Amino acid sequence: MARKRKRPDGPSAYGIMWLVVMFDLPVGSRREMKLATRFRNSLLELGFMRKQFSVYMRHCENMEKAQKLADSVGRCLVDNGHVSVLFLTDRQYGMTRNYFGRVSTRNEQRDMEENEQLLLF
Repeated sequence: MARKRKRPDGPSAYGIMWLVVMFDLPVGSRREMKLATRFRNSLLELGFMRKQFSVYMRHCENMEKAQKLADSVGRCLVDNGHVSVLFLTDRQYGMTRNYFGRVSTRNEQRDMEENEQLLLF
């Protein structure tokens, strides 16, 4: 008789997804700068947080929601823009290593520590 596998109580580290949006947008004219700002604001409205200047990320409960969110990002794309959306499992993202220099105008490590509770799920 086959043994029945016990399902884990919480969500799996392989089912939870992280979306990483990386982009390169033209900013040669005032109009292009305005459109690029609108794109970045759209990412913030979709719940992304800024990791670096052209890198934003967001946590998703599962792959289905991550795919819908990626489609929403694609609909915000501006002309001549290049956007890549990476799908990472929570397990993969958990292996991320962050290194911070001693001097920074924006201290990302301090930002992460201040928002640490927001990153817990």
